[in-house]
Amino acid sequence: MSEWTKLQADDGFAFPAYVARPVATPKAAIVVLQEIFGVNSHIRSVADLYAAEGYLAIAPALFERAKPGFESGYLPADVAAGRDIAFALDRAKVMLDIEAAIRFAAAFGKVGLVGYCWGGTMAYAAACHVTGLSAVSGYYGGGIAAMKDETPQVPTILHFGSRDAHIPMESVEALKAAQPDVTVYVYDADHGFNCDQRGSYDADSARLARERTLAHFKAHLGR
Repeated sequence: MSEWTKLQADDGFAFPAYVARPVATPKAAIVVLQEIFGVNSHIRSVADLYAAEGYLAIAPALFERAKPGFESGYLPADVAAGRDIAFALDRAKVMLDIEAAIRFAAAFGKVGLVGYCWGGTMAYAAACHVTGLSAVSGYYGGGIAAMKDETPQVPTILHFGSRDAHIPMESVEALKAAQPDVTVYVYDADHGFNCDQRGSYDADSARLARERTLAHFKAHLGR
């Protein structure tokens, strides 16, 4: 079962979020952070998959402050538009919106957070600076390496593709050296390997990363 709800950040800003509910009582909750393409059909399907695993899943529309209602596909023009919106956002306010999603999710148990691409970067930032989380998984966040001196406050795992031209492996190795307690997985894959709507989709890497993420959440969220 899925629906849209309205969240309110601490500064009073109201914005939508997609909620996917499991059939039974949720065993915990997962906040799903979008790529630069908005809470589009792929991100909604990701939330649905976590709901199918027994979690209450919520995907906040984190572009709403800059471009209300934004949702796109994966054409070059879509990439350019999404990047422009991401660059226009104030990260501190993005964190306020993520905190609002965490508050909503906390009513259903411990809260994990997973993010993809730009959302992967925001996931790492949230692990370092936001309260209320019990575990984080970040996928191919291009801005994570720049935060290598910032330490997550909750158990965190990260996923990168060795063929990702946007994220040099040297930066991944530097991150691993700076944060030895963060588990970093590298796959023989390109950027966006989890998204089955993109040409870079890699089913085997996506499956393995998902298995690892689910195991991480099971270990730290319980049940």
